[in-house]
Amino acid sequence: MSITEPILRPDPRSDAESPDDVSTKVDPGGGSDTVRRFLEVRSLTDALAERLSPEDQTPQSMTEASPAKWHRAHVTWFFEEFILRQDPDYAVYDETFRYLFNSYYEAVGERHPRPDRGLVTRPGVRDVTRYREHVDAAMVEALEAGRLDDAALGLVELGCNHEQQHQELLLMDIKHLFSTHAFGPVYVDREPDSPGDPAPIGWREFAGGVHEIGAVGSGFSYDNEGPRHREYLEDFAVSDRLVTNADWLEFMADDGYRRHEFWLSDGWAKVNETGWQAPGYWREEDDGGWTTFTLSGRRPVVPDEPVTHVSFYEADAYARWAGARLPTEFEWEAAAGTLGDARGQLLDPGRCHPGRAGSAMVGEVWEWTASAYLPYPGFVPANGAVGEYNGKFMSDQHVLRGASAVTPMGHERITYRNFFPAASRWVFSGLRLAR
Repeated sequence: MSITEPILRPDPRSDAESPDDVSTKVDPGGGSDTVRRFLEVRSLTDALAERLSPEDQTPQSMTEASPAKWHRAHVTWFFEEFILRQDPDYAVYDETFRYLFNSYYEAVGERHPRPDRGLVTRPGVRDVTRYREHVDAAMVEALEAGRLDDAALGLVELGCNHEQQHQELLLMDIKHLFSTHAFGPVYVDREPDSPGDPAPIGWREFAGGVHEIGAVGSGFSYDNEGPRHREYLEDFAVSDRLVTNADWLEFMADDGYRRHEFWLSDGWAKVNETGWQAPGYWREEDDGGWTTFTLSGRRPVVPDEPVTHVSFYEADAYARWAGARLPTEFEWEAAAGTLGDARGQLLDPGRCHPGRAGSAMVGEVWEWTASAYLPYPGFVPANGAVGEYNGKFMSDQHVLRGASAVTPMGHERITYRNFFPAASRWVFSGLRLAR
């Protein structure tokens, strides 16, 4: 199939609403810093969804993904369930939403099966919008009236960060959904990137010894980022840029996907099971060139952009092929801590795609590490349902560090521990080398 395919742009007004159908939004002006923070986060979710039609927001393209409508409702459910329901005067919007939009909180009760989220056609998109507005109004009223204690205000901050996570997931999931369409719909229209050649890989060397790892200070962090503790590291080096598409094409040309000696046993089994021969969303065209599906449609692979949508298995195999390895998450954090506030591409709603592979270790793509996702020494989950947020997933997952081009600005930090199963490829994931 040629890359010159029709561009299908979703029409967010295909489910046209009259003014009487739309509730009044909360005015974001004024109020406390917490109110402004809350409304800014909520507004970004709305802005990301505005480009999607109701038909775009309902399907679920695979079990690991969720419909955009579900994401919008689930993050709203979080505020209603953990904060507003504690107020006896709060009027719950719809009791059935507790079942429909709970994700994995066993302490809350039964929930709709995850693989079937795309079958929930009701409530529709407009009712989910009304639900968001109902909860927003109640949250702002509670915040401005000063009715929330310190514990509840902590949950507000957790809820805002939780919603930022789902903003990234919404874009990941929409990309996967659109990629299944025969003509590659466009989420964000932008000019194609001009190709360039990556700089040669260099190495940044670090002395071994005891390093402090984990969150510190008064800023927000998830529970899995602590407690701060000491790790002993041997001397190590990390590459001064990410692995690029040009690098990956060399791996492919050297039969990297067909040479078992580079692969972990489970990875080699996955390659044979799935037939992987290139990163996720890549396709070889009739002229022998490679294209990749982006949130701006199908585009030619740009050589000096970081390779994206590779699994842990592929990242590990490439590192072995290159005569190197993946860094541990502790090496990664120690190295990133020397770069200060250097950032690569984070979420720009007008782009939603990595930029050039530069020197920053935060941004562009999440970076696979060699570390299994395990608790730090002394880790104890919080009491109650919110204690299920991170700790219960510390099994059969691998840690990614940094941030990606769809991570909201301000949500990134060097202690952030993202985690996914080893075969995941719809994540905006890449790698850098270590030795």
